[in-house]
Amino acid sequence: MTSLLVIIVLVLLAVALWQLTKIFDLTQVGSSSDDSQVASDNDNNIQGYIMFGFLAFIYIFTIYGLLKWGGLALHTPASEHGLLVDSLMNITWVLIFVVQFITQGLLYWFSFKNRGHKDRKALFFADSNKLEAIWSIIPSVVLACLILYGLYAWNNIMFVDKDEDVIEIELYAQQFKWTARYAGQDNVLGKANVRLIEGVNTLGVDMSDPNSQDDIVVSELHIPKGKKIHFKMRSQDVLHSAYMPHFRAQMNCVPGMVTEFAFIPTYTTSEYRELPFMVEKVANINKLRAEKSVELVAKGGTALDPYTFDYLLLCNKICGASHYNMQMKVVVDTPEEYKKWLSEKTTLAQDIKAAEAAKKPAEEAGAKATTDSTAKDTVKAVIDTVKAVVAKVAMK
Repeated sequence: MTSLLVIIVLVLLAVALWQLTKIFDLTQVGSSSDDSQVASDNDNNIQGYIMFGFLAFIYIFTIYGLLKWGGLALHTPASEHGLLVDSLMNITWVLIFVVQFITQGLLYWFSFKNRGHKDRKALFFADSNKLEAIWSIIPSVVLACLILYGLYAWNNIMFVDKDEDVIEIELYAQQFKWTARYAGQDNVLGKANVRLIEGVNTLGVDMSDPNSQDDIVVSELHIPKGKKIHFKMRSQDVLHSAYMPHFRAQMNCVPGMVTEFAFIPTYTTSEYRELPFMVEKVANINKLRAEKSVELVAKGGTALDPYTFDYLLLCNKICGASHYNMQMKVVVDTPEEYKKWLSEKTTLAQDIKAAEAAKKPAEEAGAKATTDSTAKDTVKAVIDTVKAVVAKVAMK
Protein backbone atom coordinates (compact mmCIF):
# COMPACT_ATOMS: atom_id res chain seq x y z
CA MET A 1 0.00 0.00 0.00
CA THR A 2 2.86 2.36 0.87
CA SER A 3 4.49 1.74 -2.51
CA LEU A 4 1.25 2.62 -4.31
CA LEU A 5 0.96 5.89 -2.42
CA VAL A 6 4.58 6.78 -3.24
CA ILE A 7 3.94 6.14 -6.95
CA ILE A 8 0.81 8.30 -6.92
CA VAL A 9 2.68 11.15 -5.17
CA LEU A 10 5.50 10.99 -7.71
CA VAL A 11 3.05 11.07 -10.63
CA LEU A 12 1.21 14.06 -9.18
CA LEU A 13 4.53 15.83 -8.56
CA ALA A 14 5.57 15.29 -12.19
CA VAL A 15 2.23 16.69 -13.41
CA ALA A 16 2.63 19.72 -11.16
CA LEU A 17 6.14 20.41 -12.46
CA TRP A 18 4.91 20.11 -16.06
CA GLN A 19 2.12 22.60 -15.38
CA LEU A 20 4.55 25.05 -13.76
CA THR A 21 6.75 24.83 -16.86
CA LYS A 22 3.79 25.71 -19.11
CA ILE A 23 2.87 28.65 -16.88
CA PHE A 24 6.44 29.95 -17.08
CA ASP A 25 6.35 29.72 -20.91
CA LEU A 26 3.13 31.75 -20.96
CA THR A 27 4.70 34.49 -18.85
CA GLN A 28 7.45 34.90 -21.46
CA VAL A 29 5.05 35.59 -24.36
CA GLY A 30 5.55 39.13 -25.67
CA SER A 31 8.72 39.76 -23.68
CA SER A 32 10.86 39.39 -26.82
CA SER A 33 10.14 39.28 -30.56
CA ASP A 34 11.56 36.66 -32.93
CA ASP A 35 11.17 37.70 -36.57
CA SER A 36 13.39 34.97 -37.98
CA GLN A 37 10.37 33.07 -39.38
CA VAL A 38 8.65 36.12 -40.90
CA ALA A 39 9.11 36.43 -44.68
CA SER A 40 10.66 39.67 -45.91
CA ASP A 41 9.79 41.47 -49.16
CA ASN A 42 12.89 39.93 -50.71
CA ASP A 43 11.72 36.44 -49.70
CA ASN A 44 8.29 37.08 -51.22
CA ASN A 45 9.80 38.37 -54.48
CA ILE A 46 12.01 35.28 -54.76
CA GLN A 47 9.01 32.99 -54.18
CA GLY A 48 7.00 34.87 -56.82
CA TYR A 49 9.72 34.50 -59.46
CA ILE A 50 10.17 30.82 -58.58
CA MET A 51 6.45 30.32 -59.21
CA PHE A 52 6.81 31.92 -62.65
CA GLY A 53 9.77 29.63 -63.32
CA PHE A 54 7.70 26.59 -62.37
CA LEU A 55 4.89 27.78 -64.66
CA ALA A 56 7.38 28.05 -67.53
CA PHE A 57 8.62 24.53 -66.73
CA ILE A 58 5.06 23.14 -66.92
CA TYR A 59 4.37 24.80 -70.27
CA ILE A 60 7.75 23.89 -71.80
CA PHE A 61 7.63 20.26 -70.63
CA THR A 62 4.04 19.84 -71.88
CA ILE A 63 4.85 21.25 -75.33
CA TYR A 64 8.08 19.25 -75.52
CA GLY A 65 6.25 16.04 -74.60
CA LEU A 66 3.62 16.60 -77.28
CA LEU A 67 6.24 17.27 -79.95
CA LYS A 68 8.56 14.46 -78.82
CA TRP A 69 6.13 11.62 -78.14
CA GLY A 70 2.83 12.76 -79.65
CA GLY A 71 3.48 10.74 -82.78
CA LEU A 72 3.65 7.50 -80.78
CA ALA A 73 -0.05 7.59 -79.97
CA LEU A 74 -2.53 5.41 -81.84
CA HIS A 75 -3.04 6.65 -85.38
CA THR A 76 -5.78 5.89 -87.92
CA PRO A 77 -8.58 3.76 -86.40
CA ALA A 78 -9.38 0.48 -88.15
CA SER A 79 -13.12 0.47 -87.37
CA GLU A 80 -16.08 2.66 -88.29
CA HIS A 81 -16.83 3.77 -84.74
CA GLY A 82 -13.11 4.45 -84.17
CA LEU A 83 -13.48 7.82 -85.88
CA LEU A 84 -16.24 8.73 -83.41
CA VAL A 85 -14.13 7.62 -80.44
CA ASP A 86 -11.10 9.57 -81.68
CA SER A 87 -13.25 12.65 -82.23
CA LEU A 88 -14.55 12.47 -78.66
CA MET A 89 -11.03 11.94 -77.34
CA ASN A 90 -9.60 14.87 -79.34
CA ILE A 91 -12.35 17.22 -78.13
CA THR A 92 -11.62 16.14 -74.55
CA TRP A 93 -7.87 16.73 -75.00
CA VAL A 94 -8.45 20.20 -76.47
CA LEU A 95 -10.71 21.18 -73.57
CA ILE A 96 -8.25 19.82 -71.01
CA PHE A 97 -5.23 21.62 -72.49
CA VAL A 98 -7.07 24.93 -72.99
CA VAL A 99 -8.35 24.89 -69.41
CA GLN A 100 -4.98 23.77 -68.08
CA PHE A 101 -3.05 26.52 -69.87
CA ILE A 102 -5.49 29.24 -68.79
CA THR A 103 -6.00 28.17 -65.17
CA GLN A 104 -2.32 27.45 -64.50
CA GLY A 105 -1.34 30.80 -66.00
CA LEU A 106 -3.90 32.66 -63.87
CA LEU A 107 -2.96 30.69 -60.75
CA TYR A 108 0.73 31.58 -60.90
CA TRP A 109 0.14 35.13 -62.18
CA PHE A 110 -2.10 36.00 -59.24
CA SER A 111 0.30 34.25 -56.85
CA PHE A 112 3.03 36.59 -58.14
CA LYS A 113 0.86 39.69 -58.37
CA ASN A 114 -0.49 39.33 -54.83
CA ARG A 115 2.74 38.23 -53.17
CA GLY A 116 3.45 39.49 -49.68
CA HIS A 117 4.53 43.13 -49.24
CA LYS A 118 5.08 45.14 -46.06
CA ASP A 119 2.80 47.98 -47.27
CA ARG A 120 0.00 45.70 -48.46
CA LYS A 121 -2.67 44.00 -46.38
CA ALA A 122 -4.44 40.82 -47.48
CA LEU A 123 -8.18 41.06 -48.06
CA PHE A 124 -10.44 38.05 -47.62
CA PHE A 125 -13.61 37.72 -49.71
CA ALA A 126 -16.23 35.74 -47.81
CA ASP A 127 -18.14 34.90 -50.99
CA SER A 128 -18.82 36.00 -54.57
CA ASN A 129 -22.05 34.93 -56.24
CA LYS A 130 -20.69 35.94 -59.64
CA LEU A 131 -17.59 33.74 -59.33
CA GLU A 132 -19.65 30.85 -57.96
CA ALA A 133 -21.98 31.09 -60.96
CA ILE A 134 -19.09 31.24 -63.45
CA TRP A 135 -17.16 28.24 -62.17
CA SER A 136 -20.31 26.18 -61.60
CA ILE A 137 -22.34 26.86 -64.76
CA ILE A 138 -19.57 26.77 -67.38
CA PRO A 139 -18.01 23.42 -66.29
CA SER A 140 -21.50 21.91 -65.91
CA VAL A 141 -22.47 22.87 -69.46
CA VAL A 142 -19.18 21.58 -70.90
CA LEU A 143 -19.40 18.29 -69.00
CA ALA A 144 -23.04 17.83 -70.01
CA CYS A 145 -22.09 18.23 -73.68
CA LEU A 146 -19.24 15.72 -73.32
CA ILE A 147 -21.50 13.22 -71.54
CA LEU A 148 -24.24 13.51 -74.18
CA TYR A 149 -21.68 13.06 -76.96
CA GLY A 150 -20.23 10.08 -75.09
CA LEU A 151 -23.67 8.47 -74.68
CA TYR A 152 -24.31 8.93 -78.40
CA ALA A 153 -21.01 7.18 -79.19
CA TRP A 154 -21.73 4.46 -76.60
CA ASN A 155 -25.14 3.66 -78.09
CA ASN A 156 -23.67 3.41 -81.59
CA ILE A 157 -20.96 1.03 -80.43
CA MET A 158 -22.67 -1.18 -77.85
CA PHE A 159 -26.09 -2.09 -79.15
CA VAL A 160 -27.01 -4.35 -82.07
CA ASP A 161 -30.52 -4.44 -83.54
CA LYS A 162 -32.17 -7.86 -83.62
CA ASP A 163 -32.77 -7.67 -87.36
CA GLU A 164 -29.23 -6.46 -88.09
CA ASP A 165 -26.99 -8.72 -90.18
CA VAL A 166 -23.97 -9.45 -87.98
CA ILE A 167 -21.41 -12.21 -87.45
CA GLU A 168 -21.60 -13.77 -83.98
CA ILE A 169 -18.24 -14.56 -82.38
CA GLU A 170 -17.42 -15.47 -78.79
CA LEU A 171 -14.14 -14.42 -77.17
CA TYR A 172 -13.20 -16.74 -74.32
CA ALA A 173 -10.63 -15.53 -71.78
CA GLN A 174 -8.58 -17.65 -69.43
CA GLN A 175 -5.19 -17.36 -67.79
CA PHE A 176 -3.28 -16.64 -70.01
CA LYS A 177 -4.75 -17.05 -73.47
CA TRP A 178 -7.68 -16.16 -75.71
CA THR A 179 -9.88 -18.54 -77.69
CA ALA A 180 -12.49 -17.60 -80.30
CA ARG A 181 -15.72 -19.47 -81.09
CA TYR A 182 -17.61 -18.83 -84.32
CA ALA A 183 -21.36 -19.41 -84.51
CA GLY A 184 -21.11 -21.38 -87.76
CA GLN A 185 -23.70 -21.61 -90.52
CA ASP A 186 -26.72 -20.87 -88.29
CA ASN A 187 -24.96 -17.77 -86.84
CA VAL A 188 -26.21 -18.75 -83.37
CA LEU A 189 -23.75 -19.64 -80.63
CA GLY A 190 -24.54 -22.78 -78.68
CA LYS A 191 -24.98 -22.69 -74.92
CA ALA A 192 -21.93 -23.10 -72.72
CA ASN A 193 -21.08 -23.63 -69.07
CA VAL A 194 -17.77 -23.91 -67.28
CA ARG A 195 -18.95 -27.19 -65.69
CA LEU A 196 -18.99 -28.81 -69.14
CA ILE A 197 -15.27 -28.30 -69.79
CA GLU A 198 -13.75 -31.67 -70.67
CA GLY A 199 -11.02 -32.82 -73.04
CA VAL A 200 -11.14 -31.03 -76.39
CA ASN A 201 -14.19 -29.05 -75.24
CA THR A 202 -12.08 -26.44 -73.42
CA LEU A 203 -14.81 -23.78 -73.60
CA GLY A 204 -17.50 -25.84 -71.88
CA VAL A 205 -19.83 -25.80 -74.91
CA ASP A 206 -23.09 -27.71 -74.37
CA MET A 207 -22.93 -30.26 -77.19
CA SER A 208 -26.54 -31.33 -76.55
CA ASP A 209 -27.64 -27.92 -77.83
CA PRO A 210 -28.40 -28.14 -81.60
CA ASN A 211 -26.90 -24.67 -82.08
CA SER A 212 -23.53 -25.99 -80.88
CA GLN A 213 -23.10 -28.56 -83.64
CA ASP A 214 -21.67 -26.11 -86.18
CA ASP A 215 -19.67 -23.94 -83.75
CA ILE A 216 -16.00 -23.52 -84.70
CA VAL A 217 -13.25 -23.01 -82.09
CA VAL A 218 -9.94 -21.39 -83.14
CA SER A 219 -6.89 -19.78 -81.55
CA GLU A 220 -6.47 -17.06 -84.19
CA LEU A 221 -9.22 -14.52 -84.79
CA HIS A 222 -10.21 -13.80 -88.41
CA ILE A 223 -12.88 -11.21 -89.26
CA PRO A 224 -14.04 -9.79 -92.62
CA LYS A 225 -13.66 -6.17 -93.66
CA GLY A 226 -16.88 -4.15 -93.94
CA LYS A 227 -19.03 -6.61 -91.96
CA LYS A 228 -20.38 -5.91 -88.47
CA ILE A 229 -18.93 -8.29 -85.89
CA HIS A 230 -20.88 -8.91 -82.68
CA PHE A 231 -18.54 -10.15 -79.96
CA LYS A 232 -19.77 -11.95 -76.86
CA MET A 233 -17.21 -12.42 -74.10
CA ARG A 234 -16.81 -14.89 -71.24
CA SER A 235 -14.07 -15.52 -68.69
CA GLN A 236 -13.17 -18.88 -67.19
CA ASP A 237 -11.28 -17.73 -64.12
CA VAL A 238 -10.60 -14.07 -63.24
CA LEU A 239 -11.45 -10.62 -64.55
CA HIS A 240 -9.91 -10.01 -67.99
CA SER A 241 -10.43 -7.18 -70.47
CA ALA A 242 -10.64 -7.69 -74.23
CA TYR A 243 -8.71 -4.78 -75.73
CA MET A 244 -8.25 -4.19 -79.46
CA PRO A 245 -6.53 -0.79 -79.59
CA HIS A 246 -6.52 -0.32 -83.37
CA PHE A 247 -10.27 -0.93 -83.46
CA ARG A 248 -10.84 1.37 -80.45
CA ALA A 249 -12.64 -1.45 -78.67
CA GLN A 250 -12.41 -2.69 -75.09
CA MET A 251 -14.75 -4.64 -72.84
CA ASN A 252 -14.25 -6.47 -69.54
CA CYS A 253 -14.64 -10.26 -69.49
CA VAL A 254 -16.33 -11.12 -66.20
CA PRO A 255 -16.57 -14.67 -64.79
CA GLY A 256 -20.18 -15.81 -64.59
CA MET A 257 -21.62 -13.37 -67.10
CA VAL A 258 -21.55 -12.51 -70.81
CA THR A 259 -20.45 -9.06 -71.99
CA GLU A 260 -20.49 -7.78 -75.55
CA PHE A 261 -19.61 -5.09 -78.08
CA ALA A 262 -19.66 -4.74 -81.87
CA PHE A 263 -17.71 -2.96 -84.59
CA ILE A 264 -17.16 -2.92 -88.35
CA PRO A 265 -13.52 -3.32 -89.54
CA THR A 266 -12.54 -0.81 -92.22
CA TYR A 267 -9.00 -1.93 -93.13
CA THR A 268 -7.73 -5.40 -93.89
CA THR A 269 -4.45 -6.34 -92.24
CA SER A 270 -2.55 -5.95 -95.52
CA GLU A 271 -4.15 -2.53 -96.20
CA TYR A 272 -3.27 -1.25 -92.73
CA ARG A 273 0.33 -2.38 -93.18
CA GLU A 274 0.58 -0.16 -96.27
CA LEU A 275 -0.58 3.05 -94.58
CA PRO A 276 2.30 5.60 -94.66
CA PHE A 277 2.47 6.09 -90.89
CA MET A 278 2.58 2.31 -90.32
CA VAL A 279 5.30 1.80 -92.94
CA GLU A 280 7.40 4.45 -91.18
CA LYS A 281 6.68 3.00 -87.74
CA VAL A 282 7.62 -0.55 -88.75
CA ALA A 283 10.82 0.75 -90.40
CA ASN A 284 11.82 2.53 -87.17
CA ILE A 285 11.08 -0.57 -85.10
CA ASN A 286 13.13 -2.80 -87.38
CA LYS A 287 15.99 -0.30 -87.30
CA LEU A 288 16.07 -0.55 -83.50
CA ARG A 289 15.80 -4.34 -83.65
CA ALA A 290 18.68 -4.52 -86.13
CA GLU A 291 20.88 -2.43 -83.82
CA LYS A 292 19.94 -4.65 -80.88
CA SER A 293 20.62 -7.78 -82.94
CA VAL A 294 24.20 -6.63 -83.56
CA GLU A 295 24.74 -6.44 -79.80
CA LEU A 296 23.12 -9.82 -79.20
CA VAL A 297 25.14 -11.57 -81.91
CA ALA A 298 28.36 -10.01 -80.59
CA LYS A 299 27.59 -11.56 -77.20
CA GLY A 300 26.90 -14.94 -78.77
CA GLY A 301 23.12 -14.59 -78.76
CA THR A 302 20.48 -14.91 -81.49
CA ALA A 303 19.45 -12.01 -83.71
CA LEU A 304 15.91 -10.66 -83.41
CA ASP A 305 13.44 -11.41 -86.18
CA PRO A 306 12.14 -8.46 -88.23
CA TYR A 307 8.86 -7.03 -86.96
CA THR A 308 5.68 -7.29 -89.04
CA PHE A 309 2.53 -5.45 -88.01
CA ASP A 310 -0.53 -7.45 -86.96
CA TYR A 311 -3.71 -6.47 -85.18
CA LEU A 312 -3.78 -7.88 -81.66
CA LEU A 313 -6.36 -8.79 -79.05
CA LEU A 314 -4.77 -7.97 -75.69
CA CYS A 315 -5.77 -8.37 -72.06
CA ASN A 316 -5.99 -4.94 -70.44
CA LYS A 317 -6.56 -6.13 -66.87
CA ILE A 318 -3.73 -7.42 -64.71
CA CYS A 319 -4.85 -11.05 -64.44
CA GLY A 320 -1.77 -12.83 -63.10
CA ALA A 321 1.92 -13.53 -63.56
CA SER A 322 1.78 -13.95 -67.36
CA HIS A 323 -0.73 -11.17 -68.03
CA TYR A 324 1.79 -9.39 -70.25
CA ASN A 325 1.84 -12.37 -72.62
CA MET A 326 -1.94 -12.81 -72.97
CA GLN A 327 -2.67 -11.88 -76.55
CA MET A 328 -4.15 -13.28 -79.76
CA LYS A 329 -3.45 -12.38 -83.36
CA VAL A 330 -6.35 -10.73 -85.19
CA VAL A 331 -6.50 -10.93 -88.98
CA VAL A 332 -8.87 -8.77 -91.02
CA ASP A 333 -9.52 -10.45 -94.36
CA THR A 334 -11.48 -9.51 -97.43
CA PRO A 335 -14.96 -11.16 -97.38
CA GLU A 336 -13.78 -13.74 -99.91
CA GLU A 337 -10.63 -14.59 -97.94
CA TYR A 338 -12.67 -14.85 -94.75
CA LYS A 339 -15.18 -17.30 -96.27
CA LYS A 340 -12.35 -19.44 -97.63
CA TRP A 341 -10.55 -19.47 -94.26
CA LEU A 342 -13.73 -20.36 -92.36
CA SER A 343 -14.65 -23.14 -94.79
CA GLU A 344 -11.33 -24.86 -94.08
CA LYS A 345 -12.03 -25.10 -90.34
CA THR A 346 -13.58 -28.10 -88.63
CA THR A 347 -16.45 -27.75 -86.17
CA LEU A 348 -16.10 -28.44 -82.46
CA ALA A 349 -18.36 -31.49 -82.85
CA GLN A 350 -15.98 -32.88 -85.47
CA ASP A 351 -12.98 -32.15 -83.25
CA ILE A 352 -14.58 -34.01 -80.34
CA LYS A 353 -15.40 -37.04 -82.53
CA ALA A 354 -11.85 -37.07 -83.92
CA ALA A 355 -10.41 -36.95 -80.39
CA GLU A 356 -12.66 -39.83 -79.28
CA ALA A 357 -11.73 -41.85 -82.37
CA ALA A 358 -8.04 -41.33 -81.68
CA LYS A 359 -8.58 -42.27 -78.05
CA LYS A 360 -10.15 -45.72 -78.73
CA PRO A 361 -7.14 -47.34 -80.47
CA ALA A 362 -4.92 -46.09 -77.68
CA GLU A 363 -7.24 -47.62 -75.06
CA GLU A 364 -7.47 -50.90 -77.00
CA ALA A 365 -3.70 -51.00 -77.38
CA GLY A 366 -3.34 -50.39 -73.67
CA ALA A 367 -5.85 -53.11 -72.82
CA LYS A 368 -4.11 -55.57 -75.18
CA ALA A 369 -0.74 -54.76 -73.68
CA THR A 370 -2.17 -55.37 -70.22
CA THR A 371 -3.67 -58.73 -71.32
CA ASP A 372 -0.42 -59.85 -72.96
CA SER A 373 1.54 -58.88 -69.89
CA THR A 374 -0.84 -60.84 -67.65
CA ALA A 375 -0.61 -63.91 -69.89
CA LYS A 376 3.17 -63.76 -69.89
CA ASP A 377 3.22 -63.50 -66.11
CA THR A 378 0.89 -66.52 -65.84
CA VAL A 379 3.01 -68.68 -68.17
CA LYS A 380 6.16 -67.68 -66.31
CA ALA A 381 4.55 -68.62 -62.99
CA VAL A 382 3.50 -72.06 -64.33
CA ILE A 383 7.01 -72.73 -65.69
CA ASP A 384 8.57 -71.72 -62.36
CA THR A 385 6.17 -74.06 -60.52
CA VAL A 386 6.99 -77.01 -62.82
CA LYS A 387 10.72 -76.39 -62.41
CA ALA A 388 10.33 -76.39 -58.65
CA VAL A 389 8.40 -79.70 -58.67
CA VAL A 390 10.98 -81.34 -60.98
CA ALA A 391 13.79 -80.17 -58.73
CA LYS A 392 12.13 -81.72 -55.64
CA VAL A 393 11.58 -85.05 -57.42
CA ALA A 394 15.22 -85.14 -58.55
CA MET A 395 16.43 -84.57 -55.00
CA LYS A 396 14.42 -87.55 -53.75
